[in-house]
Amino acid sequence: MRFVRPILISFLAITSFVPAHAQSLPGGFVYLHDIDPGIIQDIRYATWNNFVGRRLAGYGAGECVVKREVGLRLKAVQLELATQNLSLKMFDCYRPARASLDMVRWSQNGHETAAERRYNPKIPKTELFRLGYIASRSQHSTGAALDLTLVDLKADNSGKYDPSKAYADCTAPVEARLPEGSVDMGTGYDCTDMKGHTAAPSISPEQRAWRKRLVAAMARQGFVNYAKEWWHFSLPGAGGAAYDFPIPPRTK
Repeated sequence: MRFVRPILISFLAITSFVPAHAQSLPGGFVYLHDIDPGIIQDIRYATWNNFVGRRLAGYGAGECVVKREVGLRLKAVQLELATQNLSLKMFDCYRPARASLDMVRWSQNGHETAAERRYNPKIPKTELFRLGYIASRSQHSTGAALDLTLVDLKADNSGKYDPSKAYADCTAPVEARLPEGSVDMGTGYDCTDMKGHTAAPSISPEQRAWRKRLVAAMARQGFVNYAKEWWHFSLPGAGGAAYDFPIPPRTK
């Protein structure tokens, strides 16, 4: 894999290029689309394509909502990636607190489907809360945590989720598991398995290189990766209180 020397982009240098928008969001929150419309969004909890198998409480729209500083720093990451024909793809951003409680209730509902097992092939869903994969309180609810991946803009990203198809679990080879239109990170998004840990030794050298590339690009703008989830990043100091407002559609 050929790596392009990254262009270091100052967070402060881009702030003057972001227009102000009078959106009805509280606490300094913004729609990421208003900061950088080029960042790809696939907000999975606003759809049926997630480990719960339905839209989660509070997701009134498939929009990435973040604190403004977080959005500006994501824009800086995206500007660097664009020189390498890459893009960020957002899976989750701000998460209403009620959605986290919805996840906990799901884990305790007493049954587990084959589709749900794609995401946690070795761990019963009743154990996900105890093991720290889901929580009643999430940093996502502060607007300073994100789930994301990389997209190679030169690749064929046309694969779409088919709810009628029996995909392999999230640890399977990329051609067998649920398509995400992104580079192969070694597992699918939200894969509750040791293989989903960022430094997992069981992935290929190419998959490891992609993970390192994502972590490095995000770190250059101050984001910190969560070691148990290659897709999860947060921006220290940008959060604050947790919120529970539903995500409204963005006004055009």
